[in-house]
Order: sequence, then structure tokens, then C-alpha cells
Amino acid sequence: MTSKRLVLDTNIWLDWLVFNDASLLYLKKEVSEGRAEIFIDAACEAELERVLAYPFGRHSIDAAAQAACIAESRCIARRIDTTASEADRRQLPLCRDPDDQKLLELALASCAQYLVTKDHALLELARRVQPFRIVTPRKFPAN
Repeated sequence: MTSKRLVLDTNIWLDWLVFNDASLLYLKKEVSEGRAEIFIDAACEAELERVLAYPFGRHSIDAAAQAACIAESRCIARRIDTTASEADRRQLPLCRDPDDQKLLELALASCAQYLVTKDHALLELARRVQPFRIVTPRKFPAN
């Protein structure tokens, strides 16, 4: 069985680790049953760590909970330290938000099939990106 290869944007990670968003139940099941595999790199993990420290109102979490979230993400995701070639990265469209470009590059470098996001700037690129698809959690394929 070949598993789906995924990259999650930072907000999807927050939905998974902090907010326990019900829209991710199918995705979580796919990962837990080995039908999907998530990839992350140092830059995306650093952003996740930084964002976990933001105040989220009643969902704000202390340093110990932030560390627990990072530890959980490391159990869930496979870390890669390789990058796509410069020539391959130049084939990617430029995202309006420069902070999101690293997600496109991670998806390319990890040979992901899907970049899962709710980010409008990334979703606007969905028709222009190859060789992976940009999808919302609700549009993540069931097959």
C-alpha cells in the first residue's frame, strides 16, 4: 500500500495540535492508519514553534504545552533535510505571502502529493502548482 505524502501548513498544524479541529478527523485517521504520511523540514518546524507561542485567547498554551505540541508533531511527521534543486524551485509560482513559499518548496522537496491548507494565498495557487495539489482538509481525497 502506497501512502499519500502530505505537507501541512502551520494553521493546519495548529488545528491538529491545539484546537482539535473536527475537519481534520479524516486526515488524522489516514495518518494513524498509515495511508498518509506528513513531512516537515526545519524551516516549517521553526515557524510552528514560533506560532505556538502566540496568544490564542482561551486556547493560549504555556511553554510546557508548546513543547508537547512540538514533540507530538515530531512523532507525527517525517523530518526531511533535503531541498529541491534551484531549477525545480524556480518552476514553482511565487506566493503572495513570502512566508508561505517555504511550504511550496517543502511539498516539492518531499515529493508530496498534497499541501493541506486553509490559507487563501496558497489556495489561489492551486491551479498553477505541479506536481502536487493544494487542498483544504475537507477536500483532501478519500481515495
